[in-house]
Amino acid sequence: MGKILKYSFYDLMRSRWSYVYFLFYLLLGTVLLFLNNDLSKGVITLMNVIIVLVPLIGTIFGVMYYYNSKEFTELLLAQPLKRSSIFLGQYLGVALSLSMSLVLGLGIPFILYGVFKSTAIWDFTLLLTTGVFLTCIFTALAFNIALSNENKIKGFGYAILLWLFLAIIYDGLFLLSLILFEEYPLDNLSLIGTMLNPIDLSRTLILLKLDISALLGYTGAIFKKFFGTNFGFIISFIMLSVWVLLPVLRITFKAKRKDF
Repeated sequence: MGKILKYSFYDLMRSRWSYVYFLFYLLLGTVLLFLNNDLSKGVITLMNVIIVLVPLIGTIFGVMYYYNSKEFTELLLAQPLKRSSIFLGQYLGVALSLSMSLVLGLGIPFILYGVFKSTAIWDFTLLLTTGVFLTCIFTALAFNIALSNENKIKGFGYAILLWLFLAIIYDGLFLLSLILFEEYPLDNLSLIGTMLNPIDLSRTLILLKLDISALLGYTGAIFKKFFGTNFGFIISFIMLSVWVLLPVLRITFKAKRKDF
């Protein structure tokens, strides 16, 4: 698996899209720091970009890499290699290359600006951590979709639909349910609903860390009560880890039983 991971990683590092992705975050971080003297404000702005863009890029890259390397994958399947090693190596190569572009692209301008000397270092670290989690989650989901659909158009369509649902539609349905059942106690429902969406969970963690939970209104008090504690943060990161683990396990399960 290590050799396949290494090959996938270097293959993506040679891709111009990886450099575009890296340069985008490098330019974004530089511009934000140039326009804002407050690092915390820069983190808030970056959150709004990362929460939406990182899942989209992870989804598109995951599906695109699977379909573009399909012939090479079939060649590897003819070799005495474990199927799980092939697909997990490819997945990890994509996830690591995207994560590195994100971390370096944002990390370089913030380090040069002096983030280590600021109290915003922990907010920025949390932002990058959630960004890496979202990259791993949506890349794994993209590989699952591609493995389940031989048709490239269907695969891309389902992948974009999944991102659209979790990034936009889910929030609308969630808020609608809170409005319709406002007469009932919704504390537990709000917490469960947030944990069932990795994008919402990441956004909530960052907002609470920045201590601006008042922007969340009624649910902000509930989230502050739970996520604002050490136990809440631990549970949140466990849930993000579960969101990574379950799709990865399904990649292994699907790869072993798929007829290529």
